[in-house]
Amino acid sequence: MKQFLIKPYRWAILFSCLLPACFAFVLLDTFVIPRALEPAAISAEADSSAMESAESGSTTSTAEQESEEAASSAAITDTSYEDEQIQITIDTEKTDNTTFYVADIQVSDASYLKTALAGDTYGRNIKAATSETAGSNGAILAINGDYYGFRDEGYVLRNGVLYRDTARNSEEDDALVIDIEGNFSIISENETSLSSIDTSSIAQILSFGPSLIEDGEITVDGSSEVSRSMSGNPRTAIGQIDPLHYIIIVSDGRTSESEGLSLLELAEEMQERGAETAYNLDGGGSSTLYFNGEIINNPTDGREMGEREVSDIVYIGY
Repeated sequence: MKQFLIKPYRWAILFSCLLPACFAFVLLDTFVIPRALEPAAISAEADSSAMESAESGSTTSTAEQESEEAASSAAITDTSYEDEQIQITIDTEKTDNTTFYVADIQVSDASYLKTALAGDTYGRNIKAATSETAGSNGAILAINGDYYGFRDEGYVLRNGVLYRDTARNSEEDDALVIDIEGNFSIISENETSLSSIDTSSIAQILSFGPSLIEDGEITVDGSSEVSRSMSGNPRTAIGQIDPLHYIIIVSDGRTSESEGLSLLELAEEMQERGAETAYNLDGGGSSTLYFNGEIINNPTDGREMGEREVSDIVYIGY
C-alpha cells in the first residue's frame, strides 16, 4: 500500500474514487436513509399525553375507547360522518377543467384537530402513505401535511411538541399556527422567531404555504406559485371558517381529466365558502384526502397514479 501511494497520480485515482462515494452518501443521507431526530423542545404547558404518544408510538387507551364509542354511535355515509363531537361532510365539485373535494368540518373541541408523524417518529426521510399514517392513528378524515422531512428549515410544532425551531429565510415563507383553542393565524417565519411568541399556547405549526386568506381577504394573486411548481396542480389546503369550524379542499390535477388549481383559484374557492384564514399545504403528488378508510381523491405526481409517501398528516379523530 505504501508503494502504491508513492506515485502522485495514484493519489488522484484514490481521490476520484472517494469523491463520488462521498457524494453518493450525501445524496442517500439527504433523500433516502431514514434518521430519527430529537425534538428541539417541549412547550411548557403541552399536553403530556401527546408527548408520551410521540415517544411511544401509540395512542392512549382512553382515546381508543372514545373512538370506538363514537364510531359505534356515529351516522356514517360515503360522504359524511356525524357523532356528538364531530360532523364532517364531503362534496365533490367540478370547475371547467378540474375536480376538487371540499370537506366541511365542525368539532366540539379543538383536541379533535390533530397531526401525526409517519411512523410516529420525527426525523429525516421517515415517510408513509397518508392512508397508512391515518389508519394507524384512527383518523376519521386526514390530509397530507407539510412534508417537513423534505427540508432542514421551517418550524415544526405538532400536538404541543416543538420539533424544529429553525426558520425559513424568504419573506414569502408563511407558517400556519393553530392555537390550543383551535384558532388559525399566519406568521412570517422570516419576521417571527419562536422565542418571541408563547409556544405553550400553540398546538400545531405547519410550514409550507403560502397563506391563501387572512382576515377573509385573499393574499395571493395570479402570479403566485410555489417554487418550481406549475400553475395548475393537485392541491391540499386547510382553512378556518368560524371557531371549531374548518374547511379542507383537495384538488385532483396533472391528468387529462383534471388539470388542477392555481393558488389564486384555490384561495377563491376557500373564500367563497366563508374561510377567514386559509393555508396551502404540500401539493402535487402528496395531495391526498382520506375519509373513513378510503382515499377520496386521485393522487398522482403526473407520471403515475397512487399516494406519495410523506412525513406527516393533519387529521380529525379521537
